[in-house]
Amino acid sequence: MNFQSKKWSILPVAVLMAGTVAFAQDPSPTSTTDPKVQTEIDQRKENQQDRIANGIKSGQLTAGETSKLETKEAAINGETRADRAANGGKLTPAEKARINRQQDHLSKQIYDDKHNANVQHNGTGEVGQSKENQQNRIAQGVKSGQLTAGETAKLENQQKAINQQVKADRAANGGKLTSGEKAQVNHEQNKASKNIYNKKHNTKTQGGVKK
Repeated sequence: MNFQSKKWSILPVAVLMAGTVAFAQDPSPTSTTDPKVQTEIDQRKENQQDRIANGIKSGQLTAGETSKLETKEAAINGETRADRAANGGKLTPAEKARINRQQDHLSKQIYDDKHNANVQHNGTGEVGQSKENQQNRIAQGVKSGQLTAGETAKLENQQKAINQQVKADRAANGGKLTSGEKAQVNHEQNKASKNIYNKKHNTKTQGGVKK
């Protein structure tokens, strides 16, 4: 992507290669809810997830912004499951109206976050390519449904923490990273890469999102 800083120092190619694995296609869980309601609610959710995935991949959404958006999506999903569980798998008209209002608010936040001045800066060289690779893998998981909203929020919060650590280290060293700091970033990104892989290949899927 084009949003890249030139301040990154080169890290080992191993960082870039970490997590470049095939993506599993786990089947979505079978729903017992009313087909019409399921289609209506899940189509809205799928649209939101597609927009978030596109924002991650393009760099319009930062890791922090994505984490907040997906935390809200996870909360809506949790409320929906609870409502259905209390009503034999169905939603009342009032519950459907409330979910749509919440999705309207989330939709506006997605738009605002994708069109503000904040962008995901990945940097150049192996380190920049590694960060971009992590974001692309997360975006693909959101798009395919392999990552739930809650899982995506946690993964992007992990990336946000790495970004903040690097920003602080650079500020303390005239814009550069020491050898020890680069090794630490390498270690953290390898852990994040494994985390992405594990979450994309577990039994959890984003209900209603097509694979």
